[in-house]
Amino acid sequence: MTGGTERMWADDAASRMLGMRLVEQSAGHAVVSMVVRDDMLNGYGICHGGLVAALADSAFALACNSHGVVTVASGFDVSFLEPGRPGDELVAAAREVSSRGRSGIYDVTVRRAADHVVLAEFRGRSRALR
Repeated sequence: MTGGTERMWADDAASRMLGMRLVEQSAGHAVVSMVVRDDMLNGYGICHGGLVAALADSAFALACNSHGVVTVASGFDVSFLEPGRPGDELVAAAREVSSRGRSGIYDVTVRRAADHVVLAEFRGRSRALR
């Protein structure tokens, strides 16, 4: 891990509860995975959109904190394109798009690992705390 995110990730009880796993991380970049469990399904039997957003948000947090400065989300938008199904492994890849002063923009693509189909696109806005 880079930039002091080791402690942040170790203390992230929400991501741990959802079974998220850090796959890789470098400056301005992170990949996090999660397997869709039965207790993550909505009333239509597909992965709850809030949990897909949570996966993307965790990858975003790792990417924007990778520079060694405590950084938080100031907002995000997410577009859902395909549903996640029980047993699917979802992979969220975050990348820094822009960083100016204390503000940053990060894009996260959530794909199904088995066939690489894009399930969601997430754009996060960050703010460094100094």
